[in-house]
Amino acid sequence: MYSGKYFRVELRLLILSIAFAAATASLSAGDIPSAYADPKNLTEVISKYQDAVHTQQEALRGAQMEVDIDASLPKLEKKGKLKVLRVISKLGKITFRQIGKPIGDGTVYKEVIQRYLQTEKEGRENGTMAISNANYNFKINAIINQDSQTTYIFDLKPKRKADGLFKGQLWLDGATGMPLKEIGELVKKPSVMLKSVKFERDYELHDGLSIVTRVESTVDVRLVGKAQLTASFSDPTWPILDQDSDDPVGNLVP
Repeated sequence: MYSGKYFRVELRLLILSIAFAAATASLSAGDIPSAYADPKNLTEVISKYQDAVHTQQEALRGAQMEVDIDASLPKLEKKGKLKVLRVISKLGKITFRQIGKPIGDGTVYKEVIQRYLQTEKEGRENGTMAISNANYNFKINAIINQDSQTTYIFDLKPKRKADGLFKGQLWLDGATGMPLKEIGELVKKPSVMLKSVKFERDYELHDGLSIVTRVESTVDVRLVGKAQLTASFSDPTWPILDQDSDDPVGNLVP
């Protein structure tokens, strides 16, 4: 049995080991080398991100991805699923085309899944969700150096309360400026029935583009509790067809 002295020593070594492991992967704002924390460098990173987003928007025109959506109302013990095709037209318009039939509870489909799809479509189209200097203040939080990749983590604070804006974080690839992750909570509730809307959006780099792979959202609804949704994206393609025509693949999701 360890004495109190030896137990305290081992505990201190364990804490130091954990701290060292974390430090090798990430640096907090106060520990960031001056070359990274230099305002000019940070401005260049943000500018690179703005350019990358514009480049990506153009490159993704005509693209489509399959999306598997799982949603639930845990307090009511209700679940639902839907598979859709997310289509970006040549003009940049986003539509969702249903593949097969919804599975599970109709309330989950109508109140959770359809509302998520509508928010995605409207928010991305009208620009209210744009992460830009016009909408946000950027503050460096940390950097991660791993496998020859530098990731910048910025804290985002919206300059006003508006639909689609959120308080949270933006993770950027240092080499390309492409987004890797968005985490946050909406600062303006879409409805008085909603207490909070939180989300996490993950991306992966493919051939110079940042492709969304997963979205997790938790909405705290008054009376019925939390609504949880996970959307998994896969199989991005750029089919040769006129996506601005009325030739749908499956049924359009209202």
